[in-house]
Amino acid sequence: MTEVQLVSLEASDREQFIKDNQEAFNYGAMEEFGLRDAHFEDIADEQIISSKTIEACIDTGEAYRIIADGTVVGGAVIKVSGTRGDLELLFIKPEVHSKGIGFAAWCEIEKLHPDVTVWETFTPYFETRNIHFYVNRCGFHIVEYLNKHHPGDFPADEFEGKDPQFPAGMFRFEKQIKKCTSNLY
Repeated sequence: MTEVQLVSLEASDREQFIKDNQEAFNYGAMEEFGLRDAHFEDIADEQIISSKTIEACIDTGEAYRIIADGTVVGGAVIKVSGTRGDLELLFIKPEVHSKGIGFAAWCEIEKLHPDVTVWETFTPYFETRNIHFYVNRCGFHIVEYLNKHHPGDFPADEFEGKDPQFPAGMFRFEKQIKKCTSNLY
């Protein structure tokens, strides 16, 4: 497995972290939709994830740079409350995709918080690469599809198809970590 380090985000690296995150998500959207899709034309700052959203995640979570071979290759933001963890952001720079870095980073996140028994994250419906990663590599399960027809009380402006960034919705994922409770060998 690829070796990575998670290094706490320094205030001086915040702007680059935001740019790197946006580049990674824009890359996925352009792979799916191309340059002329309305996902870009309807967004004021032409980003899949706004700076404001990323900043809010950083401000309320634990932000890390992902380092491989001494080079910054991505980032992550998590929030932990007791035995529940939220993966707010996880991104890998497109030029180092498919090298096991994302999975290695996820393993490091789990090691950081061994008491977390349920992790949750979201990804846009079109991010097939992310969906594959969370389900097939990391062991998450899709537990909900949030869109304009969703009957729940999830924030409508953010995920139910009214946000021009995600008009067809988001997937919610959970990973339940089973802890061994037996002393038998």
